Amino acid sequence: MRRLWLIFTQAVTISVAALFVVGTLKPAWVHGDDPAAPSTVTIVEAAMAPAPVSPANAPAGVSYAKAAKRALPAVVHIYTRQAARVPNHPLMNDPLFRNFFSTPERTGLGSGVIVDPQGFVLTNNHVIENADEIEAVLNDGRKFKARLIGRDPETDLAVLRLAMADSLPVIAFAPANSLAVGDVVLAIGNPFGIGQTVTMGIASALGRNHLGINTFENYIQTDAAINPGNSGGALVDGTGRLVGINTAIYSYASSNGTSDAYSPQGGGLGIGFAIPVSIARKVLEQIIANGSVVRGWVGIEMREITPELAKLFDLASENGLLIYSVLGDSPADKSGVKPGDVLLAVEGQEVRAPHKMLDLVASLPPGRVATFRLLRGNRKIELKIPVGRRPPPLAMR
Repeated sequence: MRRLWLIFTQAVTISVAALFVVGTLKPAWVHGDDPAAPSTVTIVEAAMAPAPVSPANAPAGVSYAKAAKRALPAVVHIYTRQAARVPNHPLMNDPLFRNFFSTPERTGLGSGVIVDPQGFVLTNNHVIENADEIEAVLNDGRKFKARLIGRDPETDLAVLRLAMADSLPVIAFAPANSLAVGDVVLAIGNPFGIGQTVTMGIASALGRNHLGINTFENYIQTDAAINPGNSGGALVDGTGRLVGINTAIYSYASSNGTSDAYSPQGGGLGIGFAIPVSIARKVLEQIIANGSVVRGWVGIEMREITPELAKLFDLASENGLLIYSVLGDSPADKSGVKPGDVLLAVEGQEVRAPHKMLDLVASLPPGRVATFRLLRGNRKIELKIPVGRRPPPLAMR
């Protein structure tokens, strides 16, 4: 009996051992699974693993080549020449004295944008200011003499026209207010005169003002590289449409923090400014139609009301704008506006910022009688003021 029990236990032990070996090496024989079907773990790992990359399914890299190709032909290099100035003195008839004391000829460079098939070009006023000769060179190498049609120093814009030009590439305008903060933009121009260059960034901010660059400020701020020679060039969106005219860069070296894009002081800090297409278009249309820009004017200067000013002038509220200066013999002066009045509204539109009020009055046609709501002391009054024509800046008189 003991012998039979010993044989039985040995057989059981051998069978368990065999089953363990088979279960370890060939689990499908034990469980009856399909050997072709992967386990659950394998399926998850396969789902998480990246698919093989081939030329057929590889994702395309982000490129703005189409936008650049669309806009580049319409951006021109602008070269200016200012003739030598010879003092009006009898000694200047002597060639020796003339060589020593005459002012040498000066040249400048910048960029511009062809905006019309008739050859009209938008650029910055500071690019062509005081120029005796202007030449535009297209991206395809063609050169044209350019004639000044008109300029507007208060927005730093100017309009040129190319002489004897045909088959010109023209840039497409983006709709007004189509640009948003964070949108990709490309700056195109001729930095340092090295040739046509495209840089990329985003619209960092919109509506920048209080920069001390121009009278009317409503800039697009961008981190797309803008350098000397880019002035007057195009700022375009991701499809190649014009959204602004490159104008200035932020320079730490400047006393007020700003520097024109053509200035040798420009230290790249990733802050550039462009005039939005909405303003550029209005200036362009007025200059082509009239040779200049006509704006409304009443002859007052204003400041935002701070708590200190409110206390100084004994103002009951900080709403509106404090009128601190009224130009003598101006429309406002003749209509009874006084320093110390608080401007509350113009033509029913409330005003809270000086630059907004400046834009509002400038948009009124000269000759129109506008309603100004004022606070004088504790009494609200309304004055009818005939809008005059804004005088040209001193630089144009």
